[in-house]
Amino acid sequence: MESVGSIILYFIVALSMIIFSVMAVTTRKILRAATYLLFTLFAAAVVYFMLDYEFLGAVQIAVYAGGIVVLFVFAILLTSKPGDNTERLTSKSRVLGGIAAVATLLIAGYALVSRTLMFVAKPAMEAPTMNQIGETMMGTGNGQYLLPFEAVSVLLLACIIGGVVVARKR
Repeated sequence: MESVGSIILYFIVALSMIIFSVMAVTTRKILRAATYLLFTLFAAAVVYFMLDYEFLGAVQIAVYAGGIVVLFVFAILLTSKPGDNTERLTSKSRVLGGIAAVATLLIAGYALVSRTLMFVAKPAMEAPTMNQIGETMMGTGNGQYLLPFEAVSVLLLACIIGGVVVARKR
């Protein structure tokens, strides 16, 4: 049974994730959006720590909150004037964005409900060891993630190079 304090902390963290993620996509200042994204990623790390996934929480802070947001901020500072406001969305863009948001909500809700029902029917599994996590993350076999990890690193390198090229053309 969960303690009342951990349940309250979970709701506080969940509410902060919702608030900061909405603020990240609705603000017109791009550096503020990156800052709100940073707060959202830190809140996700807190959720990992609350679930006793210390490794994933540390990776969340080091890779996403640390590295990716810093990369975003440098790309923003290299390619645009950070004080500039973005233009307002037209009504057509708002309608399409609303439709996409509702569709995403429905798909995520379906996935959550179907996964919850699947896990209720199955018995509890053992927690993976650190060795198993390492082999899964850095292995090249079926269901292992070295190739997607390397693809993301090449994509981020291409984004950095593109940002520098755009900044030099200005």
